[in-house]
Amino acid sequence: MWDMYAAIWRVSGRRQVILILLSVAIAALAAVPLSYQKDIINELTDDQISQQVLIRLCAEMLGVIVLSLGLKWALGFLSNLLGEDVIRRLRRRIYGDAVGGGPAHELGAGTVTTMVSAEAEELGKFAGSAFSEPVVQIGTMVSVVGYIATAQPVLGLIALMIVAPQVILVLTTQRVVNRFVAERVRVLRRATRDIVDTDLARESAEVLRGFDEIYDTRRQMFLWKLSTKFVLSLINGAGTVGVLLLGGWAVLNGTTDVGTVVAATMGLARLQGPTSFMIAFYRLISATRVKFELLRDVALPRPDKETATSRGA
Repeated sequence: MWDMYAAIWRVSGRRQVILILLSVAIAALAAVPLSYQKDIINELTDDQISQQVLIRLCAEMLGVIVLSLGLKWALGFLSNLLGEDVIRRLRRRIYGDAVGGGPAHELGAGTVTTMVSAEAEELGKFAGSAFSEPVVQIGTMVSVVGYIATAQPVLGLIALMIVAPQVILVLTTQRVVNRFVAERVRVLRRATRDIVDTDLARESAEVLRGFDEIYDTRRQMFLWKLSTKFVLSLINGAGTVGVLLLGGWAVLNGTTDVGTVVAATMGLARLQGPTSFMIAFYRLISATRVKFELLRDVALPRPDKETATSRGA
C-alpha cells in the first residue's frame, strides 16, 4: 500500500497538499452544527430564547453549513479533476509502452485494452481522493466523537465503542476479499487476451470457463461483503439505542440535558457516514492496491527500476 501512495504522491504531491488543507477545514467544521442544535434545543426547552436569538443562532448555523458545503464542492471538483489527470497519464504510459516496445508490448492487445479501459480508470479515480478523503472522514470522526465526549463522556465512550469493532471486523474480512479481487483481475485479463489474440471458435470453451470463474469469484465476494455490512449495521443500530437509553436515563436523573442527548444522537448519525465511508475506502484501498501491483511494472515503474534505467543510459 505504501508503494502505491508513494507513486501517487510523486505524480501529484503539490495538488494533494491543497486537497488536504481543504479536508482539514471541512473536518474542523463537522461538529459545529451539533453545537448549534444543542444550544437551540436547550434554549427552547427552558423557554429562555427570544425570537431574535433564535433567528441569529439559526442564521449562524446555516452559514456554517453553507461554508462547509462550499468547501466540499471545491474539494470534490479538484479531486475529481486530479483523478482524471492521473487516468490520462496512466493511459498514455500504458499505450506508449505497448506501441514503443516497452513492458506492455509483450502482454498482447487484449490485456492492454483491459488495462487502458478499466484498470487505469479505477486507479486514477482512487488517486484523486487518496489523501483528502481519509483526512476528511477521520477528521470528522475525531471532531464529532470529541464533541460528544466533551458534552457527555459516557455517550462519547459509546460512540467510540461503535467505531472500534467495525474497524476490527473490516480489517479481518477484507484480506479474504482481496484474494478474490486479484483472482478476478487475472481471470478477466486472460479471458480478454484469448478473445482478442486467438481464434474465437477454438478458444470459446476456455473463454466461457473464465467467465464462470469470474462469476464464482464475485459470488464469494458478495457473500463476504454483504455479511460484513449486516454486522456493521447491527452495531450502528445498537449504538443508537444505547445512546437513547443512557442519555434518557441521565435526563431523567437530572445529570444532563435534552439538547446533549439530541446532539449525541445526531452525532451518531454523522458518525455513520464517515465510518461507512472509511470502511468502503479501506476496501477500495485494498482492491486498488492489488490492481496497482498488477499495473506497476507497466504504468508506474518502481523508483529503483527508474534509477537503474537512468544509470544505464
